[in-house]
Amino acid sequence: MTKVYIILACYVLFPILIIEGFKRWTIVQKIGTVVLAYAVGIIASLCGVFEFATPEIATSFGKMQSMMMNVAVPLAIPLMLFNCDFKLWTKALPKTAWALVGGLVAILVSVVSGYFIFRNHVPDAANVSGMMTGIYTGGTMNFTALGNALQVDKTVISIVLAFEMVITTPYIFFLLGGGYKIFRKLLPYKDVTHKGRTDEETVETNDVENYQGMFEKKNFWGMMKGLGLSFVFLAIGAGLALLITGKLNELVVILTITTLAIIASFFKKVRELPKTFELGMFFILIFSVIVASMFDINSVRGESLYIGGFVGWIMLMSVTLHLIFCRIAKVSGDLFCVSQVGLLCSPPFVPPVAGAMKNKKVLISGIVIGLIGYAVGTYLGTLIAVVLGQL
Repeated sequence: MTKVYIILACYVLFPILIIEGFKRWTIVQKIGTVVLAYAVGIIASLCGVFEFATPEIATSFGKMQSMMMNVAVPLAIPLMLFNCDFKLWTKALPKTAWALVGGLVAILVSVVSGYFIFRNHVPDAANVSGMMTGIYTGGTMNFTALGNALQVDKTVISIVLAFEMVITTPYIFFLLGGGYKIFRKLLPYKDVTHKGRTDEETVETNDVENYQGMFEKKNFWGMMKGLGLSFVFLAIGAGLALLITGKLNELVVILTITTLAIIASFFKKVRELPKTFELGMFFILIFSVIVASMFDINSVRGESLYIGGFVGWIMLMSVTLHLIFCRIAKVSGDLFCVSQVGLLCSPPFVPPVAGAMKNKKVLISGIVIGLIGYAVGTYLGTLIAVVLGQL
């Protein structure tokens, strides 16, 4: 069991090392913390780190993995939403609204059409469709929440995540490497500065993930208040789940804590708690390492390639449809790029792309779009899973 405890400790240690690397090195900032967390888990899995002497030890380890995952995500959701000033959405520019709505519609159309194409080949297709809706509107956080709530097999989750990484990560590198110039030509419209809380000249490209000073006294205790509030919301969600369903129904828990976190974000004292987003990202990185470490290369057989086809279809169709919608609405190429990244990958990926484009005007809009995606992704994913499951 010593090996088990060492691995569990590493699940916490490696996210800390990734965060320290992000604070120190530009290359880590460009790659992204989530991508690195996935890479660590998958490499460890491919190296045979998770092979155990007896099936009993493997079973015990699996239960501990699940427990860590089931705690990490419900704690991360409120922490990442507390700092969101959703009232800014009432001040957002019409172009930003078009980019958001067009992106959401494109994702929904792509997921539903992909479901009908691949449903006979993808296991648990309706619930996988819900998870894909979640990850492409709110990132890994919603994907994980939906996967757990809908009780999707962990092997299926790891395979879907693996293909999502293989397909989405090159797209991000394409944008960072200058691909945004193509979208500027396809959408040659002017940007309008977002009139939100931050002046365009003072926005830093590390504005979303800024881990500096997390453990300074002035930030630490405020961060702990946010963590405590997250535990309270988790307890309320668990209590409601027991009251409504008689068991710890994860769907009820996730929807409850998401709703409570959004409500809490409208209170200034909660919204101004320091570094709660970054603390939430720490829990997401723990989850990311764990899920990626569950990837089994032997599970990627011929039939698993259909999952890759499903993910690829959603990616290709959503980008194409979103591009068409933005062309109709005359959304700029740069705003299109950050809205794509905000929805498909989550807000932490927006600043590197805005920095690569050297365009701070669209940074806040991209973050707002991604945060709205965080907020609605769980609901949309649940709706898609339930509706498609009835067909």
